[in-house]
Amino acid sequence: MLTRRGFAGCVLCTLTAGPAATTVSAQQTGGITRTILGKADLPDGKFVSILAAVEVAPGAVIARHTHPGVESAIVTEGSLDLSVDGLPDRTVKAGEGYLVPTGAIHSARNGSAATKLAITYTVEKDKPLASPA
Repeated sequence: MLTRRGFAGCVLCTLTAGPAATTVSAQQTGGITRTILGKADLPDGKFVSILAAVEVAPGAVIARHTHPGVESAIVTEGSLDLSVDGLPDRTVKAGEGYLVPTGAIHSARNGSAATKLAITYTVEKDKPLASPA
Protein backbone atom coordinates (compact mmCIF):
# COMPACT_ATOMS: atom_id res chain seq x y z
CA MET A 1 0.00 0.00 0.00
CA LEU A 2 1.28 3.43 -0.91
CA THR A 3 1.59 5.74 2.08
CA ARG A 4 0.62 9.40 1.99
CA ARG A 5 4.29 10.33 2.20
CA GLY A 6 5.23 7.93 -0.58
CA PHE A 7 2.39 9.17 -2.75
CA ALA A 8 3.54 12.77 -2.30
CA GLY A 9 7.01 11.70 -3.38
CA CYS A 10 5.60 10.02 -6.49
CA VAL A 11 3.76 13.19 -7.43
CA LEU A 12 7.01 15.11 -7.23
CA CYS A 13 8.38 12.78 -9.89
CA THR A 14 5.53 13.44 -12.30
CA LEU A 15 6.47 17.07 -12.84
CA THR A 16 8.83 17.42 -15.77
CA ALA A 17 10.98 20.23 -17.03
CA GLY A 18 9.85 20.38 -20.62
CA PRO A 19 9.66 23.16 -23.20
CA ALA A 20 8.26 26.58 -22.38
CA ALA A 21 4.64 26.36 -21.28
CA THR A 22 1.96 28.75 -22.41
CA THR A 23 -0.67 27.70 -19.88
CA VAL A 24 -0.83 27.49 -16.13
CA SER A 25 -1.05 23.95 -14.77
CA ALA A 26 -1.87 22.86 -11.24
CA GLN A 27 -1.35 19.56 -9.47
CA GLN A 28 -2.59 18.61 -6.02
CA THR A 29 -1.84 15.60 -3.87
CA GLY A 30 -1.11 14.78 -0.27
CA GLY A 31 -2.00 18.28 0.85
CA ILE A 32 0.42 19.93 -1.56
CA THR A 33 -0.76 22.02 -4.52
CA ARG A 34 1.79 23.09 -7.11
CA THR A 35 0.78 25.52 -9.81
CA ILE A 36 3.30 25.90 -12.61
CA LEU A 37 3.09 29.56 -13.59
CA GLY A 38 5.62 29.49 -16.40
CA LYS A 39 8.65 27.86 -17.97
CA ALA A 40 11.48 29.37 -19.96
CA ASP A 41 14.44 27.76 -21.68
CA LEU A 42 17.74 29.28 -20.59
CA PRO A 43 20.18 30.54 -23.26
CA ASP A 44 22.54 27.58 -22.90
CA GLY A 45 19.78 25.23 -24.10
CA LYS A 46 20.60 22.71 -21.34
CA PHE A 47 18.51 24.19 -18.54
CA VAL A 48 14.98 25.45 -18.00
CA SER A 49 13.61 27.84 -15.38
CA ILE A 50 10.25 26.88 -13.89
CA LEU A 51 8.22 29.28 -11.75
CA ALA A 52 5.71 27.68 -9.37
CA ALA A 53 3.27 28.74 -6.66
CA VAL A 54 3.03 26.06 -3.97
CA GLU A 55 0.52 25.70 -1.15
CA VAL A 56 1.17 23.19 1.64
CA ALA A 57 -1.83 22.15 3.74
CA PRO A 58 -1.63 22.06 7.54
CA GLY A 59 0.29 19.00 8.73
CA ALA A 60 1.41 17.98 5.22
CA VAL A 61 4.79 16.36 4.67
CA ILE A 62 6.90 16.85 1.56
CA ALA A 63 8.77 13.54 1.18
CA ARG A 64 12.55 13.34 0.73
CA HIS A 65 13.45 14.11 -2.87
CA THR A 66 16.03 15.74 -5.17
CA HIS A 67 16.02 18.05 -8.19
CA PRO A 68 18.35 18.06 -11.23
CA GLY A 69 19.15 21.71 -10.50
CA VAL A 70 18.67 24.46 -7.94
CA GLU A 71 15.43 25.16 -6.03
CA SER A 72 15.10 28.82 -4.97
CA ALA A 73 12.11 29.63 -2.78
CA ILE A 74 10.53 32.27 -0.61
CA VAL A 75 7.79 31.62 1.92
CA THR A 76 5.02 34.12 1.26
CA GLU A 77 2.66 32.94 4.02
CA GLY A 78 3.05 30.62 7.03
CA SER A 79 6.18 28.64 7.86
CA LEU A 80 7.79 25.31 7.01
CA ASP A 81 10.30 23.04 8.77
CA LEU A 82 12.95 22.37 6.12
CA SER A 83 15.52 19.59 6.17
CA VAL A 84 18.37 19.56 3.61
CA ASP A 85 21.00 16.83 3.92
CA GLY A 86 24.33 18.33 4.98
CA LEU A 87 22.74 21.50 6.37
CA PRO A 88 21.15 22.21 9.77
CA ASP A 89 17.37 21.80 9.87
CA ARG A 90 15.56 25.13 10.00
CA THR A 91 12.16 26.72 10.14
CA VAL A 92 11.56 29.06 7.21
CA LYS A 93 8.98 31.75 7.95
CA ALA A 94 7.00 34.20 5.80
CA GLY A 95 9.37 36.66 4.15
CA GLU A 96 12.33 34.28 4.38
CA GLY A 97 13.86 32.33 1.53
CA TYR A 98 16.02 29.28 1.00
CA LEU A 99 18.11 27.60 -1.68
CA VAL A 100 18.49 23.86 -2.19
CA PRO A 101 21.65 22.93 -4.12
CA THR A 102 21.55 20.67 -7.17
CA GLY A 103 20.97 17.06 -6.19
CA ALA A 104 20.64 17.76 -2.45
CA ILE A 105 18.19 15.44 -0.70
CA HIS A 106 15.59 17.52 1.13
CA SER A 107 12.14 17.33 2.72
CA ALA A 108 9.77 19.56 4.65
CA ARG A 109 6.99 19.37 7.20
CA ASN A 110 4.24 21.92 7.63
CA GLY A 111 2.80 23.00 10.96
CA SER A 112 -0.80 23.70 11.90
CA ALA A 113 -1.50 26.41 9.29
CA ALA A 114 -1.33 26.49 5.49
CA THR A 115 1.97 27.65 4.00
CA LYS A 116 2.45 29.31 0.61
CA LEU A 117 5.70 29.49 -1.33
CA ALA A 118 6.96 31.03 -4.55
CA ILE A 119 9.57 28.70 -6.06
CA THR A 120 11.90 28.91 -9.05
CA TYR A 121 13.51 25.69 -10.20
CA THR A 122 16.54 26.03 -12.49
CA VAL A 123 16.90 22.46 -13.69
CA GLU A 124 18.27 20.34 -16.50
CA LYS A 125 15.94 20.34 -19.47
CA ASP A 126 14.04 17.14 -20.29
CA LYS A 127 14.71 15.56 -16.88
CA PRO A 128 12.06 14.92 -14.22
CA LEU A 129 11.62 17.98 -12.03
CA ALA A 130 12.01 15.85 -8.91
CA SER A 131 12.95 12.29 -7.96
CA PRO A 132 12.25 10.50 -4.67
CA ALA A 133 15.25 9.93 -2.41
